[in-house]
Amino acid sequence: MNDQASANMPVDDDGVPVSVKIRERVNAARKRYYANDNIAEFVQPGEMEALLDEVTDKMKSVLSSLVIDTENDHNTGDTARRVAKMYVNEVFRGRYVKQPPITEFPNVGHLNELMIVGPITVRSACSHHFCPVIGRIWIGVLPNEHTNVIGLSKYARLAEWIMGRPQIQEEAVVQLADLIQESTQPDGLAIVMEATHYCMAWRGVKDMDSKMINSVMRGVFLKDPNLRREFLSLIPKKD
Repeated sequence: MNDQASANMPVDDDGVPVSVKIRERVNAARKRYYANDNIAEFVQPGEMEALLDEVTDKMKSVLSSLVIDTENDHNTGDTARRVAKMYVNEVFRGRYVKQPPITEFPNVGHLNELMIVGPITVRSACSHHFCPVIGRIWIGVLPNEHTNVIGLSKYARLAEWIMGRPQIQEEAVVQLADLIQESTQPDGLAIVMEATHYCMAWRGVKDMDSKMINSVMRGVFLKDPNLRREFLSLIPKKD
């Protein structure tokens, strides 16, 4: 970090920027802090507001470097704060908050038939350009008598938590599959995601109609082609 950047960064009472404190805790624990990692365990109470102030200050520098007169332009006077709130409290919230609680129920009915949840609307931002990624997810679960059953809304909450970080679609689907599999221990798990990436629609080739579709298949969905076909056939035809 250069001296100029350090000088512009909001600091705590002890003179250390909050981002530096959080990063030092992550490094001390020998953990990663990639864009799509969750670092909630390293953020202490009260630090999110300080982090918001720090990001606001940095966004002011970005706008200044873009030669935007935020002092006199009525449209951008508070843009730095709005952008900081958007990233910290909304778009990237899944990095800074703990996993949502999951209500689990015993499988008293010994359910062992295919269950599909979706489409779940998800929103994220690509980690390459921070452009929006808007899509839908379908989740197929084949439980067994030992599988934990979770409430339907919890699938959406878990998806929102995973997608609330800078992501690439291939990794996001794997992260979600790992989380659901660990929580429920089903015989099979299948996830399909379809999304529009605005890094293609808004920039680059500027193709508004292109979508990306990918899937993750676990357990019996990998071994049984008939089950896999059943799951895919029950997903409504995509637009």
